[in-house]
Order: sequence, then structure tokens, then C-alpha cells
Amino acid sequence: QVQLVESGGGLVQAGGSLRLSCAASGRTFSFSAMGWFRQAPGKEREFVARITAGGSKYYTDSVKGRFSISRDNAKNTVYLQMNSLEPEDTAVYYCAADCRSWGTLACNYWGQGTQVTVSS
Repeated sequence: QVQLVESGGGLVQAGGSLRLSCAASGRTFSFSAMGWFRQAPGKEREFVARITAGGSKYYTDSVKGRFSISRDNAKNTVYLQMNSLEPEDTAVYYCAADCRSWGTLACNYWGQGTQVTVSS
């Protein structure tokens, strides 16, 4: 059974940092892109960042320069380093993998989500 398990969420003040982790089990994702989405209260789930198998990185405009995605294939884990956090970053953050389309959230595997709350 394939599982994606996120960790690292929490409450932080504006300007602070958090590092999210997503550990995969049940199969290797070394040859697949992995990434992060988020869903704020009352809003649709949106793409945040992804990293390809080759290490190319893509970000939504609102997090460029503040967030950094990375992966450790030996640990089958993807990370999201979030710096200069803003209240607008408050959301449940979801890890995803094996996505046919990142723009339409067409992913075969999802984590359960981890809450990130940024206070002003």
C-alpha cells in the first residue's frame, strides 16, 4: 500500500519559517515528480511547488523566492522549506506524487495533509 505522510506543520508568526516533510512508502518515487499543494479555508486546493525526478523545480508565483522544494531519493522523501511566511500562507498543505497534470490536481497519490497557520 502506497502512503505519503506529511509532517512539520504548525503555528508560526509572520516572517517565520517551517519545513514540511513528506515521506513515501510502498513504492519508490525516485523516477517521478513529487510536490506540494495547499488548501486555505473556503478556497480550492492549489499548486504550490513540484520537483521532477531530474531535480527541476517549479513554484507558484506567490511563493517564489520564499519557498524551496527538495528531495532525498534515498529516503523517498520530499521537503518544502518555507521562509518569510505570511498569513496568506495559512492552509492545509498536501504532498502529492505521480501526477498526470499538476494544474488540474490529477494525482494518483496524496498525503493526509498538515496544517500550517501563520499569525500576524
